[in-house]
Amino acid sequence: MSMRSSDVIVVGAGMTGAACAYYAARAGLSVTVVDRGPVAGGTTGAGEGNLLVSDKEPGPELRLALLSAQLWRRLAGRFGPEIEYEPKGGLVVAADPARMAALRDLAAGQRAAGVVAEEVPADRLHDLEPHLAPGPAGGFHYPQDAQVQPALAAAHLLRAAGDRVRLRLGEEVTAVLTGPHGEVSGVATGTGELHAPHVVNAAGVHGGALARSAGTHLPVQPRRGFVLVTEALPPLVRHKVYAADYVADVASDSAGLQTSAVVEGTAAGPVLIGASRERVGFDRTLSPAALRRLAAGATALFPVLAGVRVMRAYPGFRPYLPDHLPAIGADPHVPGLLHACGHEGAGIGLAPATGLIVTRLLTGGEPPLDIGPFDPGRFDHGHRLVARQPGSAR
Repeated sequence: MSMRSSDVIVVGAGMTGAACAYYAARAGLSVTVVDRGPVAGGTTGAGEGNLLVSDKEPGPELRLALLSAQLWRRLAGRFGPEIEYEPKGGLVVAADPARMAALRDLAAGQRAAGVVAEEVPADRLHDLEPHLAPGPAGGFHYPQDAQVQPALAAAHLLRAAGDRVRLRLGEEVTAVLTGPHGEVSGVATGTGELHAPHVVNAAGVHGGALARSAGTHLPVQPRRGFVLVTEALPPLVRHKVYAADYVADVASDSAGLQTSAVVEGTAAGPVLIGASRERVGFDRTLSPAALRRLAAGATALFPVLAGVRVMRAYPGFRPYLPDHLPAIGADPHVPGLLHACGHEGAGIGLAPATGLIVTRLLTGGEPPLDIGPFDPGRFDHGHRLVARQPGSAR
């Protein structure tokens, strides 16, 4: 069965896909969002909802994060409590003078880029976090860091787009369809074909497979992480608090297990504990070694958590690209195909800016910042695979 869908098909109903659909609809486009599962059923639903500038070195990703921070504040003005937006700020803690010196250098570069970074001497850390363990050499406070409940945020953006957005959930895209000149003509799903002149690849960890189905290349890989969720508690942790080593782990290329202490409270009461990173494909097996390291790191930062019950632990997969920058923009080989994936662990925070950029490209407008560093063609090896043709859906 074949049907005309809309002006654009967005593949993926996570936070990035929701943002693309929201801004495209506000620009007057009709949008069909297709996902193999429910809204926020993948990486978004497994995320902590971090909206961070503190963990990004000066450069293109930080510029994207600063733009997104502005857009999130506007969205919070519209949705506020409904998405549990909390402008709680971040606190990065240095265990020793050497790490403190490295944080000071990082903060200096971030300030030059427009980030507010306030140095906190060791004897003032407890003013910000009364339950923090003694001993750190100091830290930096980042008041621009915030948090949302990611599944709620994605759902509200899709709902706010109104009747310009149609959802097709539980429907896996099996191919991007192309016409006689290689241009996008739609997608094939398990129930038939949907036709539109533009397709946005917001498929997260499945973005590489979607690109291959269109005959192009995007080397997205899953990078597994775990989150521990405690019982509901009275307010203990006021900010997103993490050890300085977290910044290095985010930028690491290692495939092995890495953990660094990240602790934050939530509006609902539970404390979220991370963060781990490893590339093990789509293996969802709980790793006792990773969970023990997360718990040890959290109690080292906040000894008060040692007596708190962990109610659950769950894995998630970050969409990893080799240079740690997302792919945002037009595919170099398939006219009408745009990519919006590969944000790794920053997708919630970077989603609004990504959605705005994609919408500007769809409507012929000027992107709000230089998108050259995010060009999907930077992974191009000079070849094109054989694309699926209309009528060839599995």
